[in-house]
Amino acid sequence: MIRRYIRHASELVTCHGTAPKHGKDMSDIGMMKDGAVLMEDDKIVLVGSTEELDQKVDQASCEVIDASGKVVMPGFVDSHTHFLFGGYRADEFTWRLKGDSYMSIMERGGGINATVVPTRNASVEEFVELGRERMNRMLEFGVTTVEGKSGYGMDHDTELRMLEAMKILNESHPVDVVSTFLGPHSVLPEYKGREREFLDFMLEKVMPEVKEKNLAEFADIFTEKGVFDIEDSAYYLERAKKLGFKLKVHADEITPNFGGSEMAVKAGAFSADHLLKASDEGIRMMAESSTISTLLPLTAFCLKEPYAPARKMIDSGCAVALASDFNPGSCFSNNIPLIVALGCIYMNMSIEEVITALTINGAAAVDRADRIGSIEPGKQADIIFLKFPSISFMPYHTTINLVDTVIKSGKTVYEKQW
Repeated sequence: MIRRYIRHASELVTCHGTAPKHGKDMSDIGMMKDGAVLMEDDKIVLVGSTEELDQKVDQASCEVIDASGKVVMPGFVDSHTHFLFGGYRADEFTWRLKGDSYMSIMERGGGINATVVPTRNASVEEFVELGRERMNRMLEFGVTTVEGKSGYGMDHDTELRMLEAMKILNESHPVDVVSTFLGPHSVLPEYKGREREFLDFMLEKVMPEVKEKNLAEFADIFTEKGVFDIEDSAYYLERAKKLGFKLKVHADEITPNFGGSEMAVKAGAFSADHLLKASDEGIRMMAESSTISTLLPLTAFCLKEPYAPARKMIDSGCAVALASDFNPGSCFSNNIPLIVALGCIYMNMSIEEVITALTINGAAAVDRADRIGSIEPGKQADIIFLKFPSISFMPYHTTINLVDTVIKSGKTVYEKQW
């Protein structure tokens, strides 16, 4: 047994308690001064003040880690990404800067469909190589668990290759990968007007094999005007659930009052994601349900769109998570410090709410809140150290990565050379 003992954390952020945290409870991050944590192998076994734990822990039997002057907190959970893909779309970013809208770019052959060809041309080995490099950057930002979606192949073989690569990465990289099947990420041109036929292809020819090979835990769909409507999305989600998938929904990103968040709640989805245009009724329903409201501010930033109404959602009682939406088109970024800045400065969230959204609520969005997202006895020892002594430095040292050390499952897997 390997015992590691963290002492004298300037601020220990535990994010303890019932998950997910709704509304005003998001401000409770269980902070203590001069905190300490005892780990045994990959688990947390004791949490408290240094004075308290010093009386219980035989330091001679431990590797003692001095966290003086540093924040110690749970590893970040990036609960919505598309980090595996082939090719890039830098030209589209330039088009958007000139005023072209996201939907107009899709209509001229850009958008999601523009990534299909280079992704279909990539092998499992190439996906693994690309994914490992991108996950290395995530680790540097303090991400210890990431959700990854398929969806840039939208056929049988490519979707399976993407998910097979994620499985390999989950088994070989320190960052844990939660895999999501997103075959209905867009409508291929040859299926335009035959969306239900496309969904049936996914449900009957692809997803049973995904489930048989245990390649994805969740199923997702892009519910939006011009992509998959409410009726088709509900049909897909109902059948995906019967196949054994947990559910997620891309909802209410572009079209106001489209009803995506309402449908996600009715379907029993773990999360409804984006929500820039969520209706008052959708917000009310999410607040009264277990569905996590996952907001993706980097995407709104890159698209120059108004941010999702985080303050309204939290005040209404929603459980809000924040994630990157890292993808090749609308958000080629996984910058956690920028998410923190946008959350605090432009979305009117407190730093405590932002931390909750990036840890325990992110864990709940991928059905992992029972094992990660907080520093509590019995949970996986996924812990990060920040360079400075207070969480107030996170928005104050604007967009700067403050992660000093990353401990994953009890082992130090990253240390920054300042």
